[in-house]
Amino acid sequence: MIRIVDLHKSFGETVVLDGFTLDVPDGSTTVLLGRSGAGKSVLLKQLVGLLVPDQGRVEIDGQVVHELDPDALTRLRQEIGYVFQFAALFDSLTCGDNVRMGLVRQGLDADEVESRTTAALELVGLVESIDRHPAELSGGMRKRIGIARAVALRPRYILWDEPTTGLDPVTTATMDRLMMQVREELGVTSVVVSHDLKSAFTVADRVALLHEGRVREAGTVAEIQASEDPIVRQFIEGRPE
Repeated sequence: MIRIVDLHKSFGETVVLDGFTLDVPDGSTTVLLGRSGAGKSVLLKQLVGLLVPDQGRVEIDGQVVHELDPDALTRLRQEIGYVFQFAALFDSLTCGDNVRMGLVRQGLDADEVESRTTAALELVGLVESIDRHPAELSGGMRKRIGIARAVALRPRYILWDEPTTGLDPVTTATMDRLMMQVREELGVTSVVVSHDLKSAFTVADRVALLHEGRVREAGTVAEIQASEDPIVRQFIEGRPE
């Protein structure tokens, strides 16, 4: 389980998180919505220990992330897959080698590496692209390779950073289906950062709206859609200030 308790983070005079608190139940998909610059990506970086909070804490499986020593933090990160907004693949490597890289670093034997690589690429429907390079693929296909790289590690948690940004509606629907498939088949706990309301309401078990550094409201999709909070209504209706 992920617990985020009274999290504060500022950069100089700019307050990004100001008492952010949220629980992410095991096996669930929680989508974090918010305007650009609201602090969603800053939160993801604190979940994996890339940033240290000014106050408060992130707990994963009862461990306070910023208090872990380097070895313990490395072990925790091996339980967390990260799907980057723009895939973050190595262009000089084949798609297969992009997926294999993390497995090799974990010290797995060659047969296990190949088995997991093939299975992950089959999951995202791109096993035929194993020997192709990222530059040969569309943006949506590159994102799917990024998902394969994450799931090949068999993480307990996956963090998704704007997974549908820049995708057409058909490819977005494919990405949504993949996110749900990963949850159902692998049982992972997911935190998804998104601006895409349709996608969020499709994949989420729970939705939280980040506003002015804290959770304005959190609940099921139905609860958020029925919210009477003026800030929530403005966001989901897309009304200007």
